[in-house]
Amino acid sequence: MKLPETKPASEYINGQVIQKPMPQGKHSIIQGELISAINFVAKPKKTALAFPELRCTFAGRSIVPDVAVFAWERIPVDENGDRANVFQAAPDWTIEILSPEQSPTKVTGNILHCLKNGCRMGWLIDPDERSLLVFPPGKQPEIFQAEHVILTVPDLVSDVKLTVGQLFG
Repeated sequence: MKLPETKPASEYINGQVIQKPMPQGKHSIIQGELISAINFVAKPKKTALAFPELRCTFAGRSIVPDVAVFAWERIPVDENGDRANVFQAAPDWTIEILSPEQSPTKVTGNILHCLKNGCRMGWLIDPDERSLLVFPPGKQPEIFQAEHVILTVPDLVSDVKLTVGQLFG
């Protein structure tokens, strides 16, 4: 965890340093649009903030979700009252966008690790399949594929209304 940052980011999982694959077009578009949609609704109300590629270090792992959403009151601040650089907690909502060279099992493992450590919801987006797995804590995951279905989001951003079609459109 004391190693210098890499591009793309590396994660520390189960005693190993694993470099994430470089994001590609579909990944980047989905990531940017999601962050904008979440922050458009949550930031003015100061309920939450979505961060791209934010390192989150907690419970023996250091991971970099594609999108990490933190409840406003849980965003760490430094001694000057500014947002801190170091986040030592699980996000409230972790979103992973699967890249072609990425292991779905590894990515799912990161989502489950977040859920075990206080995360309110996890998403695993598969751009190639145009599907989304939603992991609510303590419940079975749900798969969303129908274009018109409104996606399940955590309560802290309940005003975010996105359909599968909008997510992949």
